[in-house]
Amino acid sequence: MAPPLSRRALLQSAILAATTPGLAATTTTATASAGGATTATTAATTAPATTLPAPAAWKLRPFALEDVTLGPGLFAGKRQLMLDHARGYDVNRLLQVFRANAGLPTGGAVAPGGWEGLDGEANGNLRGHYTGHFLTMLSQAYASTGDQLYADRIRTMVGALAEVREALRRDPVVLPAAGRFGRAAEQVRGSYQYVDLPRNVLAGNPAITLAAWVKPTHASTWARVLDCGDDTTRYLYLAARSGGGAPRFALTTDGPGAEQGIDGTAPLPLDRWSHLAVTLADGTGTLYVDGTAVARNAAMTLTPASLGTPAHAWLGRSAFPADPVFAGAFGGFDVWSRALTPAEIAGLQDSRPADAPAGRGDLASYAFDETDGSTFSDASGRGLTATLRRTWGGPSHPGFLAAYPETQFIELESMTRGDYTRVWAPYYTAHKILRGLLDAHLATGDERALDLASGLCDWMHSRLSRLTDATLQRMWGIFSSGEFGGIVEAIVDLHALTGKAEHLALARLFDLDRLIDACAANTDVLDGLHANQHIPIFTGYVRLYDATGEERYLTAAKNFWRMVVPHRMYGIGGTSTGEFWKARDVIAGTLGATTAETCCAYNLLKLSRTLFFHEQDPAYMDYYERALYNQVLGSKQDKPDAEKPLVTYFIGLSPGHVRDYTPKQGTTCCEGTGMESATKYQDSVYFARADGSALYVNLFSPSTLTWAQQGVTVTQNTDYPREQGTTLTVRGRTTAFALKLRVPSWATAGFRVTVNGRAVDGTPRPGSYFTVRRTWRSGDTVRVSVPFRLRVEKAPDDPTLQTLFHGPVNLVARSASTDYLTFGLYRNAALSGDLLPTFTAVTGKPLHYRLDGTEFAPFFEGTEDPTHAYIRRSEPRVIFGGTDSGVANPVKADRTTLLDEIWAGAPFADKGALVSRVRATVDAWTAAGLLSAADGERIVATAGRATYVA
Repeated sequence: MAPPLSRRALLQSAILAATTPGLAATTTTATASAGGATTATTAATTAPATTLPAPAAWKLRPFALEDVTLGPGLFAGKRQLMLDHARGYDVNRLLQVFRANAGLPTGGAVAPGGWEGLDGEANGNLRGHYTGHFLTMLSQAYASTGDQLYADRIRTMVGALAEVREALRRDPVVLPAAGRFGRAAEQVRGSYQYVDLPRNVLAGNPAITLAAWVKPTHASTWARVLDCGDDTTRYLYLAARSGGGAPRFALTTDGPGAEQGIDGTAPLPLDRWSHLAVTLADGTGTLYVDGTAVARNAAMTLTPASLGTPAHAWLGRSAFPADPVFAGAFGGFDVWSRALTPAEIAGLQDSRPADAPAGRGDLASYAFDETDGSTFSDASGRGLTATLRRTWGGPSHPGFLAAYPETQFIELESMTRGDYTRVWAPYYTAHKILRGLLDAHLATGDERALDLASGLCDWMHSRLSRLTDATLQRMWGIFSSGEFGGIVEAIVDLHALTGKAEHLALARLFDLDRLIDACAANTDVLDGLHANQHIPIFTGYVRLYDATGEERYLTAAKNFWRMVVPHRMYGIGGTSTGEFWKARDVIAGTLGATTAETCCAYNLLKLSRTLFFHEQDPAYMDYYERALYNQVLGSKQDKPDAEKPLVTYFIGLSPGHVRDYTPKQGTTCCEGTGMESATKYQDSVYFARADGSALYVNLFSPSTLTWAQQGVTVTQNTDYPREQGTTLTVRGRTTAFALKLRVPSWATAGFRVTVNGRAVDGTPRPGSYFTVRRTWRSGDTVRVSVPFRLRVEKAPDDPTLQTLFHGPVNLVARSASTDYLTFGLYRNAALSGDLLPTFTAVTGKPLHYRLDGTEFAPFFEGTEDPTHAYIRRSEPRVIFGGTDSGVANPVKADRTTLLDEIWAGAPFADKGALVSRVRATVDAWTAAGLLSAADGERIVATAGRATYVA
C-alpha cells in the first residue's frame, strides 16, 4: 500500500498544479486518488500533525520542520547519520527503566546504561531524560522526512508510557516467572517492589528455620531476602550478598555493631536459582546454600523471640534506606518453628516443601504460584496473606510519570544544598519527558501523548502549588538537584494547547526571582553559575512573557543573552568551562579540556531563535550561524553507529585536544540534545512575518521551503560554506513579499545580490538584513555572493591567543602538540585584509589549508584528529607581501603591534591606500617614541615595494 502523502508533498503538488497549465485537474485527481487509497492506513497509524499556536507577541513566524526540506550537503550528511541511529536503536531499551519502575514486564530489554541506568553516574538518578530526548528526535525525524517508521516508533513509545502511567496508578501486580518448581514471582530491578509479610510471621519462636528459593539478577550488596525488625537497631535479616559478596544471616538488638551473624563463603550465582536456608536453635545457627551447610555460629545468644513482634517483616526490602531492593525472583519462602535437620534441608532441593520430608513451613509457606493480583497466599494454615508493595507507596497524583519513584521530587523540597547522588535534577528529567511527549503529539497528532503531557503537568502543579515561595526559591537555586532545564518553555507550550489555567500557573512557579531581577536590571551575576542549568531557563521566561505580557521576563532574557554573547563565548559559539561560567571576558584564562559543554550551545541557539521572534536583531542570527556551523556540527562524529549517537559532551579547546564522541558513561544530556540538534538543522533557515509580507533568509543552506501562506516554494541551491554564496529560486503563484537576506557581520569583502541576473540596488551592510522587494513570479532566481575572508578573533584577556575564521567557518590546526602553536599571518595579507594568501590550499580538500607544515581544517568536521582551536599569534618582523623590511614589529603596552594597527584599516582600495595607512601609522608610532625614524622609513619603503593580492 502506498504511504500517506505528507503535508509538504500535498502543498508542493498544489503549488505546482496552480502554476502549470493543464496540470491542475490531473494533479488534483491524482492527489485525491492517493489520499483515498491510504486513508484507512493513515487513520490507523497517525492522526494529522498538530501546530503549536504562534504567540501574538512574535513578529515573525517559524516554519514547521516538514515545511523545509534539506537538500544534499553538509547538514543532510550529518543528519542521515543520526536518522540511521534513530531507526536502528531498540526503543524497548529506553522503555525498560519506565516499565521497571511501574513493575511491568521488561521483555528482557537491557537498559541503555550510563545516565539512563541504575548502575550509571549517581545511581542513575537522571534516568528517563534520554527517553524524552529520543522521542523528540523521532518526532523531528518524522516531521522532516515523513518516514512512517519514525511515527510507528513514536506510537510504540507513547503507548508504552501510557501503560506505565496506568500501572503506577494502581497497586503493583505480581509478575509471574518460571520458578525452580512451577512458577515464581519476579522482582524487576528498578521496580522498588517488595513482599510485605504479616508482622507475626516468625511468631516469636526461639527456634526457627528459614528457607527460600531465590534467583538474583544483580550483584548489589546488602539486598535482603528477608528483613524483620523495628528499625535499624533491632532486626533480623537474611541477605543474598553481604559487603563481602556472600550470603549473610544476622540478628541484633543493638544495631549493626552488635550483630550476631553467619557468613557464607561464596557469592550466589546470578540468573540461576539458589536455595538459601538458615536454622537456629539452642544457640547455634547454620547457613545452608543449595542444601549444603556452608557456615555455622555456635555462639548465638539471640533468637527471633528477642525481637518480640517486629514492626515489619519484608521479603526483598531492607530497613536501611541506602540498601537496594532485591532484584531477581522468589520461587518459594517457608518458615518452620524448629530447626530442620540437614537431611530435611537437603530434601528441599528436589521438590517443593509440601512434597519433601520437611513438609510446608508451619509458620509460613509461600509458593508464589500467583499469576495476577497483588497478594500471595500462605499455605501454612495460619492464613498469613502477603502483599506486594512499593517501597515508596505510589504517586501522589494520577498524572505522575517517571522512570523512578516520586521520592526524588519529595526529597528536593527539604534540601538545602545539592547532592546529585541523592537527588539529581528531577524536574530537569520531567522536562525532557514532557518535551518529548509534546513533540510526539505535535508531530503525529497522538492524543495519548498530549494526555500524558497534560497529566504530568497536573501532577507537578499539585506538588509545587502547595509549597511556599521561599521553598521554591531555595529549590530552584540549588546546583544540580534543583535544575529544571527548559521546563517553563514546555509548560507554556502545553498551555497553548490545553488552555488550562493550572498549566500557566505552574510555569510561573519556576520563577527564580533573584536571577530574573538581576538580569532585568542588567546586573551580571553569572560568574560561578552552572551554565546549562540557567541558559534554558531564559527561553522559558521569554515564553512566559508571551503568555503574560510581563516585561521583566523578556528584558531579563535579552540582557542575559548579552552577558553570554560575546563576553563568555568561545569562537566556536560554545560557552562554559567545566560546566560553569567564570568572570566576564575571561576566555584565554578558561581554555581547557572541559570547555564548551555541548548542551550550552544547543540551548543558546534556542534562546537566540526565540529572542529573534521578538526583536529582529541580526546579532541573534549571526550567533546562530556561528554556533550551528561550528560547535553543533562539529559535535557530531562523521561516522555511523546504531548503538550510540556519537556526540560530544565537552569540546575541549586546549592545544591538541581530541574530541570524545562517547562521553562519560553514555546517554548523557549532551548526547540527548545532540540527537535533537542533528534532526532539526533546518528549523531556523527561514522565518516569515506574521502577515506574510516578508521572508527572512537567515542561513545559507541547501533546502526547499514550502510557504503555503504565499503559495510558493523557495529553493536554495548551494554547497555553502564550501561555496561562497547561494542561489534561491522562487516557484508558485505570482505574489509580492520582501525577501530579507542576512548579511553576516563578517561579510566585509562584499555582499552582492542579483535577481534574474540583474544587480539589486542598495548597499548591503555587514550585520544587517538586505531587503529585496518585488512581485515574485515563478522561476525568479536570486543569486547571493558572499566572499569569504580569513580573519582572526582575539581572546579579550590575551590578544595573542586567537582563533581563525574563513567566512563562517572556524579553522583548527591539526597537531598532536599540547603546546599552543605559534604562527604569523600578516606576511602575505591581501589588500582586502584577507589573511588567506598566507596559507596554501590543500588540493582536493575544500576549506583545508596549510601553513608552515601544519594543516588547518574546518571545525565542523567530526574527526578524532587532535586540534588547536586557538593559536598563539606572533609577528616578530614587519613583512608586507612576502617582503621583509628587516625591522622588528614594535608592540604597545596593551600588546597591540604596529602591524595590527596598520591592518585594522583594511580593506584598502589599492596599494596606494595601504601605503598611506602605513605612513600615517609609522609617523604616529615614531612621534610616540615607539619606533625610530630610520626603521619607520624602511617600513614605508618596504610597503611600497611589495606586491599584494587584491
